[in-house]
Amino acid sequence: MKFQASTLAAFVAIPAVSATLGWPWISPPNGIGHGGKNSDNDLLHTLAVKAGKKYFGTATDNGELNNKDYTKILNNKKQFGQLTPSNGQKWMYIEPEQNVFNFTNGEVVGNLAKKNHQILRCHTLVWHSQLPEWVEFGNWTKETLSAVVVNHITKVLTQWKGKCYAWDVINEAFNDDGTFRETVFYNVIGEDYFALAFKTAAKIDPSTKLYINDYNLEARSDKTRAVQKLVRSLKKQKVKIDGVGAQAHLIVGSTPSREAQIQNLQDFVATGVEVAQTELDIRLALPANATNLAQQSIDYENTVAACVAVKGCVGTTIWDFYDPYSWVPSVFAGEGAATLYFEDFTKHPAYWGVVKALASGGKHPHWPWPFNN
Repeated sequence: MKFQASTLAAFVAIPAVSATLGWPWISPPNGIGHGGKNSDNDLLHTLAVKAGKKYFGTATDNGELNNKDYTKILNNKKQFGQLTPSNGQKWMYIEPEQNVFNFTNGEVVGNLAKKNHQILRCHTLVWHSQLPEWVEFGNWTKETLSAVVVNHITKVLTQWKGKCYAWDVINEAFNDDGTFRETVFYNVIGEDYFALAFKTAAKIDPSTKLYINDYNLEARSDKTRAVQKLVRSLKKQKVKIDGVGAQAHLIVGSTPSREAQIQNLQDFVATGVEVAQTELDIRLALPANATNLAQQSIDYENTVAACVAVKGCVGTTIWDFYDPYSWVPSVFAGEGAATLYFEDFTKHPAYWGVVKALASGGKHPHWPWPFNN
C-alpha cells in the first residue's frame, strides 16, 4: 500500500492551490512561527521531542533527492528527525535474484540519515508486494522457502546492523477481517513464518526494534484484534517483537476520531509493545478546496495528537511530505493532496494542524481555528 510515485514513474501533480485560492489561514496563529517561516517552535521533530516523542519523520525515495528545494526541508533534522527509505530496502531491489544481493538502493537514504544525524527507520523485510518473481512464483516447500527467508533476513540485517532504530519485519500480513493474508509465505510456511522472521531478525541484530506493520490499524476492528492476538502469541513463545506500526493511510472525512485512535493505540501498548504511526498520509478528493483542506487539517491534528497522548507511541512518520512525491494519485484516481506541502512548497493547513497536535501535548488547545493572519 505504499509505492512511491517516483517508483511508479507516474503521478498527478497537485496544483499550487495555496497561492491561487488565497487561504486566510495559511499562516500560523500568534506565537507559533511568524509570517509562514519556520522557527524552532513550529518545526515538527523539535515539537515532537518536546512532547515526549522519539521522533517526527518522513519517508523519502532516492529519485527525490535531486530536488534542492525538497532536500532543503528534508535535511533539516529539526523538521524531520527520522527518515524511512520508502522503496530502497524492499526485497525486489535488495535480492532481485536468489542469493544475489545489491544494497546500493537501500544505502542512499540510510547514508543521508547518518549524514544529517537523523534516526533511520528501516522498511521492510517480508512483504508480499514488490517481491521478485523468483520468490513469488518459486516451486517451494516449507523447508526451502524458510531457508530463503532466513537467508534474506540474515544478509539484510547484517548489512544494516546497528544502523536502524527499527525494522518492519513483516508487512501487511492480515486481511481487514482479521484473517491471514494468503501470501506465498503464509501459503507455503503457514503461521510459523511470523516466528521464523522475528527470531531470525532478533538473532542477527538484537539492538534494533522489530515491528509488524499494517494498514487499517487506526481504530478497533477485527484486524486490530487479530494483530494483537498475534503479538501476544509471539510473546508467549518468547519471540522478540517490539512494536506495531499503524500505517495510517487515511481519507479526509473518514479518519477515526482522536478518542478512537487513542483507545486503539493503548490497546496495542497493552500487549507489551510500543507503537508508531509509520506511513501517515490523509488523501482527499481533488480538487483541493477550502472545505476539504480544513477537514484534512482536523484529521491530521487528531491523528498526530492520538500518538502524542499515548505514552507508548514513539513517533509519527509521514509517507513523504510533498504532494508531487506522494504515491496516492498514482493508485487512487481523482484523489491526492495527501501530504503537508503543496507543489510550490507552501504548507497545507494540515501542517498547522500537526503543529497544534504536537505543541498541545495531544490535548485540545484553545487556539482559534481556522488560523488567522
